[in-house]
Amino acid sequence: MTKVDPYLHAVLLLHGAGKEVSKDAIVSVLKSAGVAADEARAKVLAEAVQGVNFEDLLKQATAAPAAVASAPVAEAKKEEKKDEAKTEAQAAEGLASLFG
Repeated sequence: MTKVDPYLHAVLLLHGAGKEVSKDAIVSVLKSAGVAADEARAKVLAEAVQGVNFEDLLKQATAAPAAVASAPVAEAKKEEKKDEAKTEAQAAEGLASLFG
């Protein structure tokens, strides 16, 4: 399992709760989770996410896996149509040989 940065979790939690994403808030969330928080790192992250549109970011993040997941399905449908066409052609040949 891939480990996800607890600082990013804290930011998402604060955003989801409608709270301000600040250094103190990030540190508070991390301490509540039992993580030894680095205040300098929390400050840099809080400053970095100021002005970020989380709604657009989350939409992009969820859209990408959906697009990747749908590609194999589309390919399988193409293959299925090819197989159906071959089967129909073979059936037509078989019928033609009966009456030919």
